[in-house]
Amino acid sequence: MAKKVWKQVDKYLGGLLVKPDAARESALAANKAAELPAIDVTPLQGQFLALLVRMTGAMKILEIGTLGGYSALWMAQAMGEGGRIVTLELDPQHAEIARRNLKRAGVSERVEVRVGDALALLPKLVAKKEGPFDLIFIDGDKKSYPKYLEYALALAHAGTVIVADNVVRDGEVANAKSRDGNVQGVRKMLEQIAAEPRLSATALQTVCGKGYDGFVMAVVL
Repeated sequence: MAKKVWKQVDKYLGGLLVKPDAARESALAANKAAELPAIDVTPLQGQFLALLVRMTGAMKILEIGTLGGYSALWMAQAMGEGGRIVTLELDPQHAEIARRNLKRAGVSERVEVRVGDALALLPKLVAKKEGPFDLIFIDGDKKSYPKYLEYALALAHAGTVIVADNVVRDGEVANAKSRDGNVQGVRKMLEQIAAEPRLSATALQTVCGKGYDGFVMAVVL
């Protein structure tokens, strides 16, 4: 019953606040046709990322976890002229679909999709001094969230906003005895954030058509 209500509210709010966009709708359709996992951010969550880009004036963005490029598309559309996104994707097929989606939307010149394990790609970003980034969106392998956070801090500057998605895990994040590696990865990252004096953070629980989850958002002091 609750999920039915969440979907109805999502549909209502999205219909009011999210303007239709052919490129984004085509991206979702292409992802579905390619049988990618149905784990894209919702339109309202995409709008949230776009608002963050506009509010922070972010011109350099790092995304960990591309999938079919839907969230990257939202952020690219919100960027100012000359903005750049580096997005990391493990699966070559997903990366190719993302590139096609971004090209169709006319934002491919703003977004570079890099293929490989993020834990192998991130040290290269640090070594080549490709940071700092203004906004970092973490939405990849949850078991690796603690390492992703470490690299995010190495690629940040004072004022960088770091957002990590899917941290509530249907409420399991509060279960210290969980044997789920994804839950334990998220918990460790949250503990790192709480202990990190360079970060000021909050976490918000969310409900939507996809279910019960949430995100953590931090700013580098």
